[in-house]
Amino acid sequence: MKERIAQGVFALFGCISILCVIMICIFLFGNAIPTLFHIGFLEFIFGLNWYPSEEIFGIFPMIIGSIYVSVLAILLGVPIGVLSAIYLSAFASKQTKYYVMPAIELLGAIPSVVYGFFGLVVIVPWISDAFNGVSGKSVLAAALILSIMILPTIILISKSALDSVPKSYYEGALALGATKERSVFFVSLLSARSGILSSIILGIGRAIGEAMAVIMVAGNQVQIPHSLIDGVRTLTTNIALEMGYATDLHREALIVNAVVLFVLILLINTSLNLIKEKP
Repeated sequence: MKERIAQGVFALFGCISILCVIMICIFLFGNAIPTLFHIGFLEFIFGLNWYPSEEIFGIFPMIIGSIYVSVLAILLGVPIGVLSAIYLSAFASKQTKYYVMPAIELLGAIPSVVYGFFGLVVIVPWISDAFNGVSGKSVLAAALILSIMILPTIILISKSALDSVPKSYYEGALALGATKERSVFFVSLLSARSGILSSIILGIGRAIGEAMAVIMVAGNQVQIPHSLIDGVRTLTTNIALEMGYATDLHREALIVNAVVLFVLILLINTSLNLIKEKP
């Protein structure tokens, strides 16, 4: 009886989660589709200008900006995160883990606005000095902040995946004459690849969906960036900046903006999940 009650409770909460997702989809797509037909699909997705006061809505620069910032953040954050997880799982001493693990967990608990403030007072001036007095609020600044923000997710989940690999795999590789490093990188790491890919998927979702920290360091310029030191506005920051005062068609356009972001994240997650499921 207890098992059936527990099973029913878990099933109920699972259904509530699914219902929440369905309700969000109905709200977003129900409001977005008529607006998208009104503005025009091609004009909205591939338009280069965003002037709400003149009812000109083009989000292509923000799509490109989101991709640039997220891809650069992943390129910077994933190698550091995965290598850190390997070190903590296979090479670090117990004393090192005792001090480092709480620090990583604390890093994941820091509010995004604090990361943004750190980027504004440390990273932005550094970029400005390094590139001869440019603004500093740029693609590079946003990517650096996001790469730091995704580290706790990647490190903690990747370490858990590595720790869950049976010790017999590692010991078997050592028994066959492999070095410790080779056993870790070619046996343990490959066995944990599914969990590591899951951490990367969650990291990508965090990077694309972040708004507050990016607002403070990206420059918020609606343009296609041509270099790492150009200012940029992402899809998330566009919503966060303008939803507070948007009305009528402007508000509906921001909802379509949210749908594009939702679909973009869905496509990326689906693609990575397909890769993860390959043998």
